[in-house]
Amino acid sequence: MSVRGENHVTKKYQVVGIGNALVDVLANCDDSFLSDNGVEKGIMQLIDTDRAAELYGMMGPATEISGGSAANTIAGIAALGGRTAYVGKVKDDQLGDIFAHDMRAQGADYNVPRSPKSEIHETGRCMVLVTPDSERSLNTYLGVSEHLGPDDIDTEMMAEADWIYLEGYRFDGSESKAAFAKAIEACKSTGGKVSVTLSDPFCVDRHHQAFRDMIRDHIDLLFCNEHEMAAMYPADTLDESIAQAAERVEIVACTVGAKGAIIVRNGERTEAPAEAAKVVDVTGAGDLFAAGFLHGLVNGRDMLTCGRMGCIAAGEIISHIGARPEADLGKLFREKGLE
Repeated sequence: MSVRGENHVTKKYQVVGIGNALVDVLANCDDSFLSDNGVEKGIMQLIDTDRAAELYGMMGPATEISGGSAANTIAGIAALGGRTAYVGKVKDDQLGDIFAHDMRAQGADYNVPRSPKSEIHETGRCMVLVTPDSERSLNTYLGVSEHLGPDDIDTEMMAEADWIYLEGYRFDGSESKAAFAKAIEACKSTGGKVSVTLSDPFCVDRHHQAFRDMIRDHIDLLFCNEHEMAAMYPADTLDESIAQAAERVEIVACTVGAKGAIIVRNGERTEAPAEAAKVVDVTGAGDLFAAGFLHGLVNGRDMLTCGRMGCIAAGEIISHIGARPEADLGKLFREKGLE
């Protein structure tokens, strides 16, 4: 239910995310472990149930933390006090319990019906192997999260969102396009806007035309890193790729690693500096950049402030294992004079 303020109607949610509901299993390893076990470094690979069990058995001591790209973003916004909800599918099993508890503990609404215990697919998980250079190699068993479809989209929830945030990895699901279309239509029917993250350059390669069509027809805000941008809009330089994207959406927010982020809104370019941080694990850096950026955006901040909030949130995440904030992001923003 929308709440009527003095001068306008405030929707129930500032941001609703849709993505793969996964539990991250994080472990350190060396480069030889990757090569010996056929893991390609620095990218996300989809794996099946047997491979998930095999790889899990070979990993060293691991930390299990609720994850999933869009879920990390929504958890970050919720931790900042934002009004959020998340849509992603889990099973009625132990990892499903962990995921649901963690999302709600962060302050996000999470009410997607769970798949029954009789379901053959389990709650999805992502084996995150972190090498000494802090690069992460993702091995993702989507499990039941892959089967998120239109029936899982609550149109009333989408209509109550200022923004929806779509996870590019979801394009690997067979019913994702239909689910996204239903969510977009409901959100835009009440004046809401739509953002998407490209997620991974190999994901872009797998679904290039689908991404192009969605961005052209429905997207208001595009999140990506420089590698994803180059895959999406090939060109001789990053600036040329960004220019192509900026012709199609209102806002482009492209992270460029240690250089920070480049933001273009209606043709106006802004560069936000990266936050100095000791790099421990880059898992979730893009997810939390999006969280900080969206937090600033829904609270009416200018593009530089949004970008700086994104970079600060990303800097916090890469300073420790796991893709959920350990420090108080709001306090970090206040210390920089941004709140």
